[in-house]
Amino acid sequence: MLDSRFRGNRLVKHMNFRKPKGTKDILPKDMHKWHYVEKTIREVMSLFNFTEIRTPTFEYTDLFNRGVGSQTDIVGKEMYTFDDKGGDSMTLRPEGTAPVVRAYNENSMGADSPVHKLYYMTNMFRYERPQAGRYREHTQFGAEIIGSDSLTTDVELISLAKEVYNRCGITNFKVKINSIGKPDERKNYVNLLREFLQKHINKLSEDSKKRLEGNTLRILDSKNESDKEITNSAPKILDNLGKESKDRFEKVLSGLTELGINYEVDFRLVRGLDYYTDTTFEFVSEELGAQDAIGGGGRYDGLVELLGGKPSPGVGFGSGIERVIIVAEKNGFKFPEATPPKVYFITLNDEARDKSLSLANDLRKKNISCECDLLARSMKAQMREANKMMAEYVYIIGEEEIQKNKGMLKKMSDGTQEEIEFDLLVNKF
Repeated sequence: MLDSRFRGNRLVKHMNFRKPKGTKDILPKDMHKWHYVEKTIREVMSLFNFTEIRTPTFEYTDLFNRGVGSQTDIVGKEMYTFDDKGGDSMTLRPEGTAPVVRAYNENSMGADSPVHKLYYMTNMFRYERPQAGRYREHTQFGAEIIGSDSLTTDVELISLAKEVYNRCGITNFKVKINSIGKPDERKNYVNLLREFLQKHINKLSEDSKKRLEGNTLRILDSKNESDKEITNSAPKILDNLGKESKDRFEKVLSGLTELGINYEVDFRLVRGLDYYTDTTFEFVSEELGAQDAIGGGGRYDGLVELLGGKPSPGVGFGSGIERVIIVAEKNGFKFPEATPPKVYFITLNDEARDKSLSLANDLRKKNISCECDLLARSMKAQMREANKMMAEYVYIIGEEEIQKNKGMLKKMSDGTQEEIEFDLLVNKF
């Protein structure tokens, strides 16, 4: 945005830069919340024996066209896609599973071990309408188990996500769960659902009319009241699964009950991505309003093969960190504050400032955090700054202290103080 102002007789133009729509600055005053959540995620992943994987920020566009599905909203409306200088179509990562599976295939990870438990924390990019908890660039963590079709993997992932949320003070969520069966069962059900909806096409919303042929299942997830009324009486996918799929789903529910995880079977939970099979699940919180999902996922037993690998089952989930923080704060969770400096050096002349830099260097080598005055302020101003930073101690160095080779160490909590030689300061801590 240009801001034009007159200075004397000259028109001076100032460029006031702003962040792009749908993005967010994370300022130092809030960073401790992110550090806590990230630390918690890593701790829980370690407890469940997941290892981290990192993939590129952008991939060839065909990966998402094929892996996510050309008829999905992500591919059809939301991807940030561009041609690079070599003429290849590239896309900023809109979701995490397809890139992880691509890396799994490309690096022949299946040959190293029959089962891989992987997690990621990274930025995602989707061109969506910004609203509470929804950004065009957001940070997501997720986990994938590739190589096992055991129903235990479904239960373990839901348990893992629940543990992360609980440790961030989030307990007032629902676990919604459903099964969309095997690909042939899903295909047959889609035909049945489409046939039912065709009878009500005139009452469907415009978005649902567009989805009727290309992405019929998403109509079940419509927020439009007329669509909801119609789909309330639509055929249910659970009623149209084979015995094997039904039995598997019942065993997943039993596994959740065994772990004390409450759930709600939701026939509308069909997920919007083409690669899902069998179990689908979502964690939802009323604290987020219309966009109530904290995280979600499901099985994708055909995705590894679809992306060029040997047939290998998988299950995964993703969760937005921004949403975790929003819900945690609304629940009154107190994030641990950042650790303040142990020592703040108060210096009263140039020689003292030089000495403080040397002493600070010695402390930092011993992993003792400290801060020095960088503005040559008065002693009173430096004390205010030390208080503001919540420093545990101040170490005062002036002309007299330089002559005696010792400074005055003051404990901020009770005001007690003692003289300590420069060379012995490190030993104090």
